[in-house]
Amino acid sequence: MQATAAIVIFVCAYVLIASEKVHRTAVALGGAGLMLLLHITDAEGAFFSSDSGIDWNVIFLLLGMMVIVSVLRRTGVFEYVAIWAAKRARGRPYRLMVMLVVLTAFASALLDNVTTVLLIAPVTFLVCKRLALAPEPYLIAEVMASNIGGTATLVGDPPNIIIASRGGLSFNDFLVHLAPLVLVLLAVFCLLCRWLFRSAFRYDPDLAAEVMALKEREVITDPRLLAQGLGVLALVIAAFVLHPVLHYEPSVVALLGAGLLVAATKVTTEEALSEVEWPTLVFFAGLFVMVGGLVETGVIGDVSKAAADATEGRLGAAAMLLLWASAVLSAIVDNIPYVATMSPIVADLVQQHPGEQGHVLWWALALGADLGGNATAIGASANVVVLGIAARNGTPISFWRFTRYGIVVTLITVALCVPYLWLRYL
Repeated sequence: MQATAAIVIFVCAYVLIASEKVHRTAVALGGAGLMLLLHITDAEGAFFSSDSGIDWNVIFLLLGMMVIVSVLRRTGVFEYVAIWAAKRARGRPYRLMVMLVVLTAFASALLDNVTTVLLIAPVTFLVCKRLALAPEPYLIAEVMASNIGGTATLVGDPPNIIIASRGGLSFNDFLVHLAPLVLVLLAVFCLLCRWLFRSAFRYDPDLAAEVMALKEREVITDPRLLAQGLGVLALVIAAFVLHPVLHYEPSVVALLGAGLLVAATKVTTEEALSEVEWPTLVFFAGLFVMVGGLVETGVIGDVSKAAADATEGRLGAAAMLLLWASAVLSAIVDNIPYVATMSPIVADLVQQHPGEQGHVLWWALALGADLGGNATAIGASANVVVLGIAARNGTPISFWRFTRYGIVVTLITVALCVPYLWLRYL
């Protein structure tokens, strides 16, 4: 009975979010409230459970990085990068998109994808304003590139950390097995952008000439604050990359960096917190509670177990089903609780196929969960963050506008994983 109620609440909330008739934050809070009201989950499960509650690591990682970005915004550094990128692209819209896409993808391989889009989004708004371009296509392309690029490394996407822990995989394992494929997917995605966003590439030679005449150094308004901000950001990034050695969660690193930056500069706490995307953080909290209800009632576990049982011990069939099922489910629910639920099942399947060949199941899970996040506007944390930033800047991106591009990109990128996995491992 509770499982049925959890499914009904989640589906209704999903429909309301997709319809955009009610603000998504209100929907998430309402759905979370119903889950608690009907005892589908409780306070312990919603707020303190690491498997089915609010993922505070994600919430506080976002909060810390939003504060750091808020401080950096006051220095003019984003205007500097925007002018630099526009000049390197010589004002050509498609060339600019490729540059931003590649930059985002490679940054997401070293940072988590949410941090990357928080840093790149302000640059995108500024450069698009300079060239009179609509920022929405660039933001959509960047967030998809972040999900693709984050697939390449252990630290690029939170599900990869879960997979590495459960499967005993190292940072180098992800580089060797996934990075080559990600480079191919990134090249294909750049070509796809030319077709998907073709109507957005309107070149204005006069505006391009104006941009080429600009001197980017002149937009830096506070060199001292910039040095302090970049110094703290460098320390935060280094701590992210050294996570396997330092064992500090990214959320802890981000909060320490934000606290240090506010304490060491003249920026007040009120100023630093003024640009935090509070509705986005609250939306995530509500979404985590709703998905946690599906986890606690066994809905996600039952779906995953049924998919595993359907393969009847055949490695190739298991890998392909795992790849596509993960992509579909990660488009609907956040991929973090999905991977947390699915990883014990995959671990059991891997034990049935000892040796390097059996690890194809881990790579299928990672690729499906990470790339499937591109399919819908709420499929990955970075998607939700970018939509929140876009709305705050007066250029809202609708659920269906994102999703109609996302489905195409997901189908093509996941389909390209099939021959890679089959030829290399099977």
